[in-house]
Amino acid sequence: MASSEVENGNEFKVRVFSSSSELLESLHEKWGSVKKQPYPAMYSSVYGGIILDPAMMVIPMDDHMVHRGHGVFDTAIILDGHLYQLDDHLDRFLRSASKARIASPFPCSSLRSILIQMATASKCKRGTLRYWLSAGPGNFLLSPAGCPTSAFYAVVIDEDFSQCREGVKVITSTIPMKSALFATMKNVNYLPNVLSVMEAEDQGAFASIWIDDKGYVAEGPNVNVAFISQDKELILPPFDNILSGCTALRLLQLAPKLIEQGRLKSVKTGNLTLMEAKGAAEMMYVGSTLPILPIVMWDEQPIGDGKVGELTMALSDLLWDDMVAGPGTLRIPLPYEE
Repeated sequence: MASSEVENGNEFKVRVFSSSSELLESLHEKWGSVKKQPYPAMYSSVYGGIILDPAMMVIPMDDHMVHRGHGVFDTAIILDGHLYQLDDHLDRFLRSASKARIASPFPCSSLRSILIQMATASKCKRGTLRYWLSAGPGNFLLSPAGCPTSAFYAVVIDEDFSQCREGVKVITSTIPMKSALFATMKNVNYLPNVLSVMEAEDQGAFASIWIDDKGYVAEGPNVNVAFISQDKELILPPFDNILSGCTALRLLQLAPKLIEQGRLKSVKTGNLTLMEAKGAAEMMYVGSTLPILPIVMWDEQPIGDGKVGELTMALSDLLWDDMVAGPGTLRIPLPYEE
């Protein structure tokens, strides 16, 4: 034990670990008190394999993703033992990496194989699969030129989720949104997103909506947003200056089924001013684990009649059915061992 500082007039002692085994023992004690392991598996290209021990699920402090934010990420969901839309998310992941000037240490086919093997090893049947590509560890400089190689990390998060049927409140964010370059790249610089959610929570709301510098509705802090107009048109903001959500793009493919049923008039992307958006009949967030979250109040004003919309839930049913029993091209079965 070594004394490091005096805090509030009392001596504060910091433990010094003399060996890796002593440190691991302490970490195992910490994780041993957890009732359920939230992260059943991790992959690290630094380690070169899949990690099942939560005490070892760490990344180097000098990784440029940690201290410079030089990294990108993406997420896919695990539902009923299947990975949903993994290939769509991987394609976007690599587009983000290209914009961030990070070369993957593996080809796309290898990244895909690693993620499937790790999700299988986790034995998780429902949760999320999150993965990162970093400029890599090496030093604490700005440039990654001194990093020997980029790094790939992934983790399975064991969490239950189901269709969202209750509506939420949102606010218009006063936190400046990201520029188009960074908004269309799913990078790890999420401080504006964090602050926008905290701002909403301070006001008793679930989350927020960004309005761009031209006065058009953009997106939520980590989700897309969609509207049903009074004329029963499904409208999503265009993806030119915001993230092209994989779930939002799939919604645009599925929603015409409601046109065939005579329930929707049209499906499109288009700019909406704040006033036009607040005059919508229905409003919703669109994202991977939702897949749709109804929004019933915005800046303390009701959307439509202030209740969860019928068409909102019809769209949610379309997406949920696709996640549960959609085409095999979108649902990869995980080969768990019995």
